[in-house]
Amino acid sequence: MRRKQKQILMTLALALAIISTLTAGYQSAAAERYRLGDRGETVRTIQQKLIRWGYLDGTADGVFGSATQAAVTYFQRSNGLTADGVVGTATLKALGLPAGSASNAASGNSGATNSHLQGSLNLLAQVISAEARGEPYSGQVAVGAVILNRISHPAFPSTVAGVVYQKGAFSCMDDGQINEPVAASAYRAAQDALNGKDPTGGAIYYFNPVTATNAWIWSRPLITMIGKHRFCS
Repeated sequence: MRRKQKQILMTLALALAIISTLTAGYQSAAAERYRLGDRGETVRTIQQKLIRWGYLDGTADGVFGSATQAAVTYFQRSNGLTADGVVGTATLKALGLPAGSASNAASGNSGATNSHLQGSLNLLAQVISAEARGEPYSGQVAVGAVILNRISHPAFPSTVAGVVYQKGAFSCMDDGQINEPVAASAYRAAQDALNGKDPTGGAIYYFNPVTATNAWIWSRPLITMIGKHRFCS
């Protein structure tokens, strides 16, 4: 009888341990999703991003209300994401807020960090290939450098994904060129840019003077010309 009771207790203990693990995992996953009714600093940061990029009017109050939900849905629809008004992993990444990055850094999770860096390299290469296809190699590196220079500038998002997905920042995001096959040279150019090469001398804008339709861009001070692109401050 005692042996049977002991087995039952051991089974219950194991079941509780499994439930506890699953619950912890669920809570962790749930913490990476922000939706209507949520509050907090992460919601405030999400709102700040949406306000800066023109998707949300008003102030960042840290309350995920109906206006924030509508702005999130608009942002998702504009960037090819599932437009459900819920900020999950994909939307966080597009906003330049990679899910789990803080906890990974705190725990020294080098695998997650390497994965994030690889993701940045791949995205950078995609944009370089789409925006500078046919340009000289230095012009490809220059496009990557502009993206990285924006990360360091207070007027722009602070991650590669944030800069790339900023509304209206790159024409390739609107015309579908971002989805074209990536040239091998673009990966090399992305790596060179990440390693600190900057043929532009600190430019944060570039454009093709033959195809540009935005009058404002011509007001930006010219730093250098590389290939068909003007690189400006």
